[in-house]
Amino acid sequence: MDSVTHALFGLTIYGATNKEEMPIPVKKSVFFAAVVGSVIPDIDVVSQLWDTEGMYQMWHRGITHSIFLVPVWALLIWFICFLVWKTKDRRIFYISALAVFIHNTSDILNAWGTGYMEPFSNVRLGFGILPIVDVVIWLIMFGGFIVVKIKKATPHKVFKLVWVFIIAHVIIQSVQGYILYQSTVNDYEQQALTARFIPGHFKIAGKNGQEVEILQGTVWSGLEVIDHLTSEDETKLDILFNENPRAKTLYQWSPFVVVVDDEEKLGIYDPRFFRMGVPFLEEYIYKSDVTMD
Repeated sequence: MDSVTHALFGLTIYGATNKEEMPIPVKKSVFFAAVVGSVIPDIDVVSQLWDTEGMYQMWHRGITHSIFLVPVWALLIWFICFLVWKTKDRRIFYISALAVFIHNTSDILNAWGTGYMEPFSNVRLGFGILPIVDVVIWLIMFGGFIVVKIKKATPHKVFKLVWVFIIAHVIIQSVQGYILYQSTVNDYEQQALTARFIPGHFKIAGKNGQEVEILQGTVWSGLEVIDHLTSEDETKLDILFNENPRAKTLYQWSPFVVVVDDEEKLGIYDPRFFRMGVPFLEEYIYKSDVTMD
């Protein structure tokens, strides 16, 4: 998910917490735990500052998003709260852990995926059932805020219901995405699902040999092929990887890639992010800039 959504998740966790008899220092700590826990895995963006090998795409959403780091982040946040507000309440640890868990788990629901099992596996988990920015989730959270402000309803009860609606939305998207994915699973050697920004609308990139098809549709309308691509898979990519290390990272990161080898350039792109005839996630080199062996 995007950074704004993660921050809103933190505010929604805080809103769903019953704070009626909570001391002020604990309340401040809970707010800090919910919000910071919801964004702290993205601290890996600082790796851009020292990335000289084109590895950022693997580092971002890597080890910091591991499920195994949830208690580590939670303990760190709890300790910071103890230093600042002298609080020892266990709820601070639990809320921190919940916030980090929601961040890491929600990130595997979109196509970008995370290193959810690092350091034991570097496989990127990305189910593609939600878009990076999910407007429905935003509207659900905004609706809860409006109810609290206008109806003067009990905040923690309203935001608990907000979480019920968010979970229901994720389940509905998951079921639809699974149905569409399974409907084509026997048609391709490799395939990957990507949610579009409109709820219930999905794309599937499927590959057989060198041929790649991009399909889109819904459960009720079915899928239709919107693009047909050809990957030059027999092309050796050593020169590309040597001249552009980010290309090697993209090759490792993507479920599969389309190889481009024409008179002008040599490169690869992730077909999940191919829109309106243009690849939006690609790495390449111009042949005029290098010596091709």
